[in-house]
Amino acid sequence: MKDIVKLTFTILLGISELSTVASANSKKGYNVFLKTLQKSCTTTGVNSGIKFAFKHTQDEWETIKQAGKFGEEVVKICPNSLGKLEAKYENDLYHFSYEYASDSGNIPNF
Repeated sequence: MKDIVKLTFTILLGISELSTVASANSKKGYNVFLKTLQKSCTTTGVNSGIKFAFKHTQDEWETIKQAGKFGEEVVKICPNSLGKLEAKYENDLYHFSYEYASDSGNIPNF
């Protein structure tokens, strides 16, 4: 009986951890890009979000995010975006950038 309770608790804990990671997603990040950054970016056109994500590889995006410089990098790519990206949307935009980075091989189907 103790083993079943432990197993159940472990499974529930694992599911709760996964749900917090899943709260940020690439589709939401793409929508954030379109609504807040597209007009202020040097990349234009229908595929401007993908061009934004293609600026770096997945490893480069990850390094930038871990260093706490993601917001600065957004401003480098989109010079007129200073102050437009709310902190609460930064993780979504990061996930979009990482998902469709130049070396990811992923093609968006939004």
